[in-house]
Amino acid sequence: MPMTQKKHPTPPQILSCEVVAKSRLFTVESLELKFSNDEQRQYERIRGGGRGAVMIVPLTTDNELLLVREYCAGTNDYQLGFPKGLIDPGETPEQAANRELKEEVGFGAEQLQTLKTVSMAPSYFNATMHILFAQQLYPEALVGDEPEALVVVKWPLTDWQSLLQQSDFTEARSVAALLLLTKYLEVGAAND
Repeated sequence: MPMTQKKHPTPPQILSCEVVAKSRLFTVESLELKFSNDEQRQYERIRGGGRGAVMIVPLTTDNELLLVREYCAGTNDYQLGFPKGLIDPGETPEQAANRELKEEVGFGAEQLQTLKTVSMAPSYFNATMHILFAQQLYPEALVGDEPEALVVVKWPLTDWQSLLQQSDFTEARSVAALLLLTKYLEVGAAND
């Protein structure tokens, strides 16, 4: 049985906030914080654009997952993962998901279901990502902003566990999305 833990009543007081670096995508801030026990500390955080992002787990009528292999600057390598992208101004997460699907894999979705909204590195980063399950796909392509064509990889849903063993399927958000989908489908099957 889990232990009952005392919740902290309020977040620390921000005594000061200074921008220490800024790029096209991120702002790095230095925060001077005062905690409820009067302890003071300096933290740094990265602030994103504020609208968030989407990751889409598309499933074809043949029960195949659609993934993309694309270059990732952080690891300087190609990674296999689910389609994803930023939410543009004025878009809902569902609209952004459909646009990204069309740009990255050449399909739209008649049905989108939010599996979960997750924080990305909340100790240092304020960004959120909406993970959506896409079904009833139809062919429709849009031109995206990728510098090179993405490689679309079809993966049988029945073989999802071997996807976890792939050496280039390591991005935590894609791994979480896959596990969320399998749990969602398992619960749905149990309720049928």
